[in-house]
Amino acid sequence: MGDSSTVGVGDRSAEGAPDRWRGWSRLLHAALATTYDVSYCNLAVTGATAYDVRRTQLRDAVAHRPDLVSLIVGINDTMRSSWDPARVREDLHACADELAASGSMLLTARFHDFPATLGVPGPLQGPLRKRLAVVNDTYAEIHARHGGVQVDLAAVCGAPRRDFFSVDRLHPSELGHRTLAAAFAEALAVAGLDVEAPSLVCDGPEAGRWEEMRWLVTEVAPWFGRRARDLGPWVARAIVTEARTRRSADLRQLPPEPDHVGVTGAVDPVETVPEVEVEVGRGAGDRGIGVGDVDVDQRAI
Repeated sequence: MGDSSTVGVGDRSAEGAPDRWRGWSRLLHAALATTYDVSYCNLAVTGATAYDVRRTQLRDAVAHRPDLVSLIVGINDTMRSSWDPARVREDLHACADELAASGSMLLTARFHDFPATLGVPGPLQGPLRKRLAVVNDTYAEIHARHGGVQVDLAAVCGAPRRDFFSVDRLHPSELGHRTLAAAFAEALAVAGLDVEAPSLVCDGPEAGRWEEMRWLVTEVAPWFGRRARDLGPWVARAIVTEARTRRSADLRQLPPEPDHVGVTGAVDPVETVPEVEVEVGRGAGDRGIGVGDVDVDQRAI
């Protein structure tokens, strides 16, 4: 269950395969199938949100009566103008509760810092990270309540590596999918299953430069366009808010100015500057220049 990452986007299937993408879930299925009789069912849909999974995938998943079920979704929620943290949390918990009640072991994940990997502009990274934290905290709650296996993608990937991601920087590459499948297999082995981790050696067909360009133009660019139109007003507000926050922080770092400055320097705020009379010259034609009632915020020259 999930979105495009579980569909397998980024890991191309071999020539002649019925599906365009393979992905981590099929790699894990193949590893389990060497020991167990596995009935594999992938209900994930590209672009799915937590609500979509609950509405269109949960019923079929429960009907399949799985021993293992993955619930990995939430990134699409963070990039929608309809973002509702309470609703996302409710939908994820509802899915997890029903799956656990049916006797399934849950496979979940905590997401990596995708705003940085994706190259999101600086002013937007903070707000997106706050949304991401809501999703990750929810998965932590689910794991604490229901157990199962949970993989921390930030720990699996370590420092962001370009070869872990496909050309769009959002979906895993073949190596990324293999790494995720291996992490789940190793965790399942610790949980008592007889399974060996899939190899990290890539064997899938390599996409040529023109094929990657075609994918960027026909699929990735339109997706970013839809997200830009959807998030436009929120992006503008986020940039303004970030600018104001930085401005306020800069102002707080400035040294305080003295409250009062008199003719000869700092003056106690409870005192006033006495009348001062300055006479310039005593020669013929010179006039005395008197300075009286000097404002404490000015300098007399």
